[in-house]
Formats: sequence, C-alpha cells, structure tokens
Amino acid sequence: MKLRAQMPELVGATAWLNGKVSKANLIGNKPTLIHFWSVSCHLCKEAMPDVNKFRDEYSKELNVVAVHMPRSESDLDLDVIKATAAEHDITQPIFVDGEMKLTDAFDNQYVPAYYVFDKEGQLRHFQAGGSGMKMLEKRVNRVLDEVRNAEA
Repeated sequence: MKLRAQMPELVGATAWLNGKVSKANLIGNKPTLIHFWSVSCHLCKEAMPDVNKFRDEYSKELNVVAVHMPRSESDLDLDVIKATAAEHDITQPIFVDGEMKLTDAFDNQYVPAYYVFDKEGQLRHFQAGGSGMKMLEKRVNRVLDEVRNAEA
C-alpha cells in the first residue's frame, strides 16, 4: 500500500471481536492506527503492551483497530485468537482476517505491521517489525498535530 492511498473498506472478516467498525465509522472523526498481528507471532505479543499503552494514551484522539492475520492453518482457531487477545489485553475491535481479504487489500506481508491514516483516511505512515514504537509515536503525533492545529 502506497503512502497517501485511501484506507481500504474493512470488509471480509471471518469474525469481529470487541465490536465491529467500518471505514465510514473511522473516516472524518479522527486519525486511525490499524495494526496487524498474529497469534503465532512472538514479536506481536512483545509489542502489544506498547500498542495498548498507545491505544489508551491516545483514546480520545485516535481510532485503533487490530487485524488478526493468520500465518498458518493453526492460526485460524477463533478460540485461540480470543484467548490470546484476552491474555494480551487487546480490547480494541479485532478484524479476524481468516480469508486474508483485508491483508490482501492492504497488500500487507508482515506482522506486526502498523498503518497510520489521517482523519480523511489517507495512509500517512507504514512500518513493520517489533521495534520502532518511538518512530510510530512520532508519526502518529505528526498526524494528530495536524488535527489539533486545524481545530485551534
């Protein structure tokens, strides 16, 4: 997915956990962080406390949506996904992408992966891998500053 591309529609989930959202729910009100993770991804689990801290710290200014991307057949067990989400305090809406439809729409190949969209739904930042939360925070703050400055 290229920078400035529009956020894909959030369709094709095999399940939604913690509530369901649509692109229409996210666009126009505030920026959005969409993060891809998998139950079989050790780096994802290591990064989750940082993602959760981020989610909680910016809850009034930022939408956060998780996408569970299976990496193997064993990653498709919904009970395991639910248990892992509970164990790692993933309380934001989770798009369970059992058929890889959203993964394909994002052209995503990585977990963890982070996509930051501005409030108009344009992709402003992408990064993959377990490190780099400081860079992610910097990019999110840049997008949030635009919103703050526009409202001032």
